[in-house]
Amino acid sequence: MEKKETMKFPTRKSKKWKSSEIELFFMAMLGIIFVLVFAYAPMFGIVLAFKDPNYPSVSIVQSLLNAPFVGFQNFTNFFTDPEFSKVMWNTLGLNILQLLINFPAPIIFAILLSEIQSKKFRKVIQTITYFPYFLSWVVFGGIILILLENNGVINNVLKALHFIKDPINFGEAKHFWGTIIITSLIKGLGWGEIIYIAAIAGIDPQLYEAARMDGANRWHRIWHITIPSIAPTIVLFFILSLSGILNNGFDHIYTFQNAINLDKSEVLDTFIYKNGIVLQQYTYTTAVGLFKSVVAIILLVAGNKICKKLTGNGVI
Repeated sequence: MEKKETMKFPTRKSKKWKSSEIELFFMAMLGIIFVLVFAYAPMFGIVLAFKDPNYPSVSIVQSLLNAPFVGFQNFTNFFTDPEFSKVMWNTLGLNILQLLINFPAPIIFAILLSEIQSKKFRKVIQTITYFPYFLSWVVFGGIILILLENNGVINNVLKALHFIKDPINFGEAKHFWGTIIITSLIKGLGWGEIIYIAAIAGIDPQLYEAARMDGANRWHRIWHITIPSIAPTIVLFFILSLSGILNNGFDHIYTFQNAINLDKSEVLDTFIYKNGIVLQQYTYTTAVGLFKSVVAIILLVAGNKICKKLTGNGVI
């Protein structure tokens, strides 16, 4: 008798996790837990923006749990605050100037630096320009304030070159914006330059060789090869810079702020600190912070859509 052949169906064996996969899983879980605890959990405090600012409470938790809802009263109080126009003008003015001046500076500097043939000289310049980025604004700002004193190095050099007769008081309001823009440029130039240098290093050298054979000079190679190749990086950082148009950086502004230049130095970050931390108006300043976040999201989405239509590159 012939034996009937029984069909054997392939059995799906359970996949066992390797030790390396388990390690990666736990590493990822630690990152997720960190984000949930320190990024998403505190977002529950947004509720404070809609709570009664006059509720008598001892702590933030008590206001969060017991204070009655008042709708958009805190936002109305902010928009009608006598300081609103001054704070918004200083915030937007400083950030727009920094966007116009400090944003293209690292791009231009990186392109010029990439054209230098000497690698040693290029590394020395990169180290010098990148070093200030490692210093905190308290340390870096303290050094700058010493240099800008009436008897400081800057005034002495300007006197020696006969540019000025009397020392310039850089702490005055009329010099504040210039000081912030220049110090921000000095501190952030090296960081931006390294990012764009890395983007330029990823360009295929054969493109430059082909351009040379076609008779293209250095300017033509930069304009038609370098800039289009790093355009996605430029667009990415432009969108991120645009979304942070209401964020001046508290430590930067507060380091150079004093009673003399308060009219030109009071921005949203210092305004939130003084009203929230010093005066303990938690519900009011939470509304101001939420306003900043909403504007940032709107600018991020709008900037991304505009850049996608114009250049074809975007973040999302």
